[in-house]
Amino acid sequence: MTPALSRPRSASAPAPRLAARALVFRHGAREVLRGLSFEVAPGEIFGVLGPNGAGKSTLFSILTGLAAPESGELRLDAARVAFGARALRARLGVVFQDPSLDAKLTAEENLVLGAALFAVPRAEARARARALLERAGLADRAREPVARLSGGMRRRLELARAVIHRPSILVLDEPTSGLDAASFRATWEAIQALRREDGLTVILNTHRPDEAEQCDRLAVMAEGRIVACETPDALRARVAGDVVVVEAEDASGLAREVALRFQLPARAVGDAVVIEREEGHTLVPRLVEAFPPGRFRSVSVRRPTLADAFLEITGRGLETEEAP
Repeated sequence: MTPALSRPRSASAPAPRLAARALVFRHGAREVLRGLSFEVAPGEIFGVLGPNGAGKSTLFSILTGLAAPESGELRLDAARVAFGARALRARLGVVFQDPSLDAKLTAEENLVLGAALFAVPRAEARARARALLERAGLADRAREPVARLSGGMRRRLELARAVIHRPSILVLDEPTSGLDAASFRATWEAIQALRREDGLTVILNTHRPDEAEQCDRLAVMAEGRIVACETPDALRARVAGDVVVVEAEDASGLAREVALRFQLPARAVGDAVVIEREEGHTLVPRLVEAFPPGRFRSVSVRRPTLADAFLEITGRGLETEEAP
């Protein structure tokens, strides 16, 4: 089934802020991106959800001008732009997965340096830096070396540096990788504030279901293709009923036995068997009675998550390593 790549638009609706059409990228004999297409509306938070190796990093490199595909096109506000064109890069704010701040410079100096790369006049850069530090909750740390800041503070500072030149699109690669729960929340509060106050369009790569929940729409990516593109609610709705999770030593063998005994689709994902079923709580006592004591480590029932939706759509878990 062909995924919906865009929201329906009326004749008066604005053009997509950014659109990709039929992107193809090969690494040697392997096709990393296979005719990938999507579009992002102005002011939208658009996520690309997939495991490591799905092609997300290659897409990020193409969007930010670090790589060019063999074929395909990009459109910015309906106008075609060359890959890596200055006109596109000037409109982008970029936050890489790996830290890119200068740890020896102060927080303010990092922002001013970032502004200089986009030829922002020095006095204006300092004014913007002060405002962004205030917004990020870092005004009292402005004169401290970045080396003294926590991981969450550094991430918020990188976000501030990415928008110092007032871009219209913010591109993020795994923006909360390695952050604890409190830093995750603070980072996403900062991203939401940038969208709300500055009208930024946000595009991000992620393999985290909790991060994907922050997006307006999600492109589900597997093996170089977008196989679904919907809201988080619509993706979760693809999973029928509840999710029963049984943790056991031999998950693969147990999944086969459950499927045979109960005539239910059961998938082995890591050390667990995942079963989708309406009124899942009624299945739990039947499972416990059907197998000898000690066969299960635990049995639980929960509502579907985006990780479950990804598994339903692709047949793979989000933690699955695909070919590099």
